[in-house]
Amino acid sequence: MAHNEAVDVVLVGAGIMSATLAVLLKELDPAIKLEVVELMDSGAAESSNPWNNAGTGHAGLCELNYTPQAADGAVDIKKAVHINTQFEVSKQFWSYLTKKGTFGSCKSFISPVPHLSFVQGDSGVSFLKERFKVLSKHHAFADMEYTEDKATMAEWMPLMMPGRDPGETLAATRVINGTDVNFGALTNQLLKHLTSAPDAQVKYCKRVTGLKRSNGGWTVSIKDVNSGNTREVDAKFVFLGAGGAALPLLQASGIEESKGFGGFPISGQWLRCDNPEVVKHHQAKVYSQAAVGSPPMSVPHLDTRVVDGKKSLLFGPYAGFTTKFLKHGSFMDLPLSVRAGNIGPMLAVAKNNMDLTKYLVSEVMQSMEQRLDSLRRFYPEAKAEDWRLEVAGQRVQIIKKDPKKGGILQFGTELVAAKDGSLAALLGASPGASVTVSIMLELIEKCFPSKAKGEWAGKLAEIFPAREKVLETDAALYRKINTQNNVALELVEASSETESYA
Repeated sequence: MAHNEAVDVVLVGAGIMSATLAVLLKELDPAIKLEVVELMDSGAAESSNPWNNAGTGHAGLCELNYTPQAADGAVDIKKAVHINTQFEVSKQFWSYLTKKGTFGSCKSFISPVPHLSFVQGDSGVSFLKERFKVLSKHHAFADMEYTEDKATMAEWMPLMMPGRDPGETLAATRVINGTDVNFGALTNQLLKHLTSAPDAQVKYCKRVTGLKRSNGGWTVSIKDVNSGNTREVDAKFVFLGAGGAALPLLQASGIEESKGFGGFPISGQWLRCDNPEVVKHHQAKVYSQAAVGSPPMSVPHLDTRVVDGKKSLLFGPYAGFTTKFLKHGSFMDLPLSVRAGNIGPMLAVAKNNMDLTKYLVSEVMQSMEQRLDSLRRFYPEAKAEDWRLEVAGQRVQIIKKDPKKGGILQFGTELVAAKDGSLAALLGASPGASVTVSIMLELIEKCFPSKAKGEWAGKLAEIFPAREKVLETDAALYRKINTQNNVALELVEASSETESYA
């Protein structure tokens, strides 16, 4: 009988998560043997594709839903601070790779773009003023500027101010050193870098059809979607980083930790403008507040996007609904994900989230004119002929058991790992890509604990001079790391005071 192929690690999905983890593992142990398996014919074809995600380089600088306001008016900044330091950890990894000299240019995937928050009306202004007051005291947000002056706003966002009622109550904040990240370009750069190393392969047009326990690891059944041929690979560790497809694969693994998880797929749409005469007047990411009663993922924003060196504008998102778990998936994905262990939480979520269902239906039914009306809240003089509808990627929001409600719909990401550390899956959505490196470090600490504390500790400290907790509390170290990252990634010019990595 023929023996199965054997590798140390199989990673399912060639998106930003798998690409990051694979490169990180290779840095920690160059002898590790790994294989990335991808259903599509290229990397970053689903959620990591630049037109399929918001992909802004989420750093908590402008996203108002990361700083919720309590009934007494107090603004909680914990999430924004945490996401900001997670993004700095991502930048440390990219800086490290860029400095190696064999990784390629950082300019292909990260560009400097200011991040702004914009609010309308008295309650919006009082919220933004309080948010600015609290955030700007923290060292990660010390460079934030606030204004209610319309002339200043016209300098910050010249596209958005003409055509407004002069009596309108407005306010804005700006952080000049925000970024735009093309996670598709970054993913493919990581994959190219990965395959230049020995014992690292990326195989496209391959579907994982089975996962079963074997010898303390897993036997992974893989089918070639073109020829129909199948093969089996024995792996000590399996990572399910296949976006929306991670949930059915996690369920197929049968691990105890997968019980009770369900998924709620939400699709998205954007208005896109490529007219250079319009694009040149808006060099910013501008986020506002979601309409009352709308879910957090509906926060409207008008973004400068830099894809393959060309600038465009995206406005949205407009939500949609389909039962597919991937943009290129099957309408049977949602019904086939229902299990005895998750039907309770899924029904509870359905019952408790009727408002969300109504919202999604109303979004799907919108006309182009209605979508343009939303855009004109941001950009009053928008012309229909400059904009077209772009269908974004699928997001599968997490449904999980809850002792009080039966089940809850969770916005965000969740790492689910087998008790023995032999398999892990990433579920959920935003701010996903921007904090990938932190999530993959969490995975390494959870699934390879002895190596993370032992033989890999020195290399981890070299790649990551400062992790999230210390960046949150040590202002001087934060400023030093932030400056080094920004210089290494060519986001700012190097100065004589810039210290090199010790």
